[in-house]
Amino acid sequence: MATYLHEEHHIFREAFRKFLQKEAYPFYAEWEKQGIIPREFWRKMGENGFLCPWVDEAYGGFGADFGYSVVINEELERVGASLVGIGLHNDIVVPYIASYGTEEQKKKWLPKCVSGELITAIAMTEPGAGSDLAGIKTTAVKQGDHYIVNGQKTFITLSIGRKTSLKAAGNGFRLSI
Repeated sequence: MATYLHEEHHIFREAFRKFLQKEAYPFYAEWEKQGIIPREFWRKMGENGFLCPWVDEAYGGFGADFGYSVVINEELERVGASLVGIGLHNDIVVPYIASYGTEEQKKKWLPKCVSGELITAIAMTEPGAGSDLAGIKTTAVKQGDHYIVNGQKTFITLSIGRKTSLKAAGNGFRLSI
C-alpha cells in the first residue's frame, strides 16, 4: 500500500470505481470504436468531483492532495488506455492555468475545467521538432491586448471538437488559451 494514500483516498477510490462501473465500462468499447470520449461523460466526471480535484475551492475544486489524482489515473487505466486523456486534462494542462494564468483566466477557465464544461487540449508537438520544447518554432508576439501566434502544431492531444487549447511558443513561456 502506498504510504501517501490514506483512508480518504481509499473511500474516494471505491466511489470512483463504482462510478466507472456504471458510466464507463459498459460504453468503453464503443468509445474506442468512435475514437472519442463523449462530452457527457466528462460532465458526469465533473459533477461527481472526479475532474481536477486538486483545484482550489475558490475555483470549483476541493483542494485535494495529489493522492486523489493518483487514484483517478490508476482507476482510469483499469478501464482502458483511451481514458488517459483525462489525466492529461487533470494533471498536465489545467495545472498550467492554475500556476501561470492570470486571476481573470483562473476565474474564467478553472471552474469550467473542474465541471467538465471545458475539456482542455495541449499543442506542443511540431513538425521537425517533435515535443522538444527547446526546438519549437511557433512564436507568440504581443500586439496590443492580445498575442499573434504563428507556427504549426501536430498531434494535438485531446483536440477533437475542442475550441480551447494550451499552446507552447518559443519566445519564453506564455499561457495562450
